[in-house]
Amino acid sequence: YGDHRDLHLSIRRQRQMCIRDRNMPIDVYQLVLNEVEPPLLDAVMKFANNNQSKAARILGMNRTTLRTKLKKYNIK
Repeated sequence: YGDHRDLHLSIRRQRQMCIRDRNMPIDVYQLVLNEVEPPLLDAVMKFANNNQSKAARILGMNRTTLRTKLKKYNIK
């Protein structure tokens, strides 16, 4: 429940920031993705013992895509 509550509060904060700056469009998908993807990638990498090929298969993505996402979120 804690993670769900943290995600909810983070989305609410970011939404409020977007509402204050009316020139900034609200992209809920991107807000959620930025909150959910890093811990997911981290968990799968740990499960796969840092084997990127195995993690990519588990996630159903190309290894190059996984490497790009790991770099984006600074996950080792």
